[in-house]
Amino acid sequence: MKRQGTGNRGQGTANTSPFFWKLVGPALIVFAAAVAMVPELIRGNSCGHDFDVHLVSWIDCLNSWRHGIPYPHWAPSPNYGAGEPRFVFYPPLTWMLGAALGAIFPWHFAPIVLTFLTLAAAGLATRALALQALDDAPSTLAGCTAIFSGFSLFTAYERCAFPEFAGSFWLPLVVLFALRNRRPSSSLLGRAFDGSTAPLAVAFAGAWLSNLPLSVMAGYLLAGAALLAALVYRTWAPLLRAALGGSLGLGLAAIYWLPAAFERHWVDIRQATGDIGYNFENSWLFGRHANPVLAQHDVVLRQVSWIAVSMVAVAVGCLIIAWRRGTLPVQKTSSSRLWWIPLAAIPIVTLFFMFPISRPLWHLLPQMPFLQYPWRWLEAVEAPMAILFAAAVWPRGSRGRMAIVSACAAAFLAATAFAGIDYFQVCDDEDAVASMLADYRAGAGFEGMEEYEPPGADDSMIATSLPDSCLVGDPAAALGKPVPDDPDANPAWAPTQGSCQATFAFADGDQAHPEHRSIDAKIPQPGYLVLRLLSYPAWKIRVNGQSLTRLLQRQDGLIVAPVAQGLLHLTVDWSTTSDVRAGRWLSAISIVLLIALSLGELRFLPGRLT
Repeated sequence: MKRQGTGNRGQGTANTSPFFWKLVGPALIVFAAAVAMVPELIRGNSCGHDFDVHLVSWIDCLNSWRHGIPYPHWAPSPNYGAGEPRFVFYPPLTWMLGAALGAIFPWHFAPIVLTFLTLAAAGLATRALALQALDDAPSTLAGCTAIFSGFSLFTAYERCAFPEFAGSFWLPLVVLFALRNRRPSSSLLGRAFDGSTAPLAVAFAGAWLSNLPLSVMAGYLLAGAALLAALVYRTWAPLLRAALGGSLGLGLAAIYWLPAAFERHWVDIRQATGDIGYNFENSWLFGRHANPVLAQHDVVLRQVSWIAVSMVAVAVGCLIIAWRRGTLPVQKTSSSRLWWIPLAAIPIVTLFFMFPISRPLWHLLPQMPFLQYPWRWLEAVEAPMAILFAAAVWPRGSRGRMAIVSACAAAFLAATAFAGIDYFQVCDDEDAVASMLADYRAGAGFEGMEEYEPPGADDSMIATSLPDSCLVGDPAAALGKPVPDDPDANPAWAPTQGSCQATFAFADGDQAHPEHRSIDAKIPQPGYLVLRLLSYPAWKIRVNGQSLTRLLQRQDGLIVAPVAQGLLHLTVDWSTTSDVRAGRWLSAISIVLLIALSLGELRFLPGRLT
């Protein structure tokens, strides 16, 4: 019996032209992604855990574009119209893509299109990785399998975590370019710069520009894949490529991460990991908690625990089957027969990180607690599991292929039906797209994110239905009153409460502008003007031409400006900070370096390589 992998060359395309599969393979994957979206096409949007947060970001981004702001930093509708610096700290790729789709499609259809595009991209990226070792047909099967993996559909329907979902596309590409060995007989530099370093930088930057936990995973995945590749190929080339590609990728993404890093002390970013529901130690697989706050958290944890065990079991089981059949995936361009080792390591290491035994490493490795949920690592398991599955089940000859294809198609349809029933989240009235659009156009705003509130402030104290500005005698005065029927809700303001001595609206047209406010008014008596605008150091405030350099602090975090009796001209404008300019320059320089690297790799790359 064979114990050593012999690869899969000649399996699946012997009687079919390569050109045929170059067209049909990707087309089948796109079709599979469309099939996975059938439940939403029939039932409408699945309003998963993060659906409303991301939809609001897309709408705010599109509004900024319409005001001539290509890269917005301030989201005006959170905190019930007081806004927050969400776009400074949340990676821009998916909220910009969502905004672009919202400009093309109706808003209720834009999330469906984005989910479809992400699923299709995940399948195509997995197929590209599989093509390093498998033929077209089994590689296409691997791409389809990645689409219908439990975690893909769970993320798409149950969670609607669009930025995190992008990892199903970026992570296979990071592994692909880290493991490529297109010039095995060349020198160290020739092997390192074989046309893979530039796209590796782009894939790594894409992860950083999509989601912060994803960027942490991409960093460790790149390091681990490069180290194993160096051991398998017995060369330093993968490590050299990873170092340069990762560094260049960070430079490309600097337009985002550099301002986010330097301005994080302006917000309470610790809430992103300090909340009990976000603590990784409360998210071990099959964990149970007596705390009622974590009741819903435990429901999701049980779901994802079974998904995790199933995916790892499939990956390990298929690895054993492929080993026994002698069909372990072997890289076509390399003399090494151990290309499968990094793929096999990913699900095993991932499972280790999901149980308490891994706690010391979570505290030792930099930024690991920022992942919040250990099961986020399942994003990295999808492609290896799918490739090992295809290698294990795809027949050597033509006999039996139709049976395998039919069985897989039936399983994929069953997975879609299950997701449409069990994972699908019916929209509440307040989460429905039509209702959210109505609230947005009315200027009512939405709930904010705690990690973006000013240090020492509490955004749950921001009153709803506030006027644009409120004149008070005491700068710390509470503006709204608690809601009797809902003690957990933000306080509500009404003119009859008498908390404002006078109210003033922003100048015509300014209310819709994300990064500019102005008020022209006659102040009846001296006092303090509380603006419906969350305080942030990037705001530059002028009162009758004089800059306010020291602002009083309020418990709700709103801007408060002292005003004298008489005519008032107040302006609030968003400023470009020095770290934003530095990030732009670093990204611009990195783009130039990327172009030079791409041209250099193409110039010295002999012939056409796969």
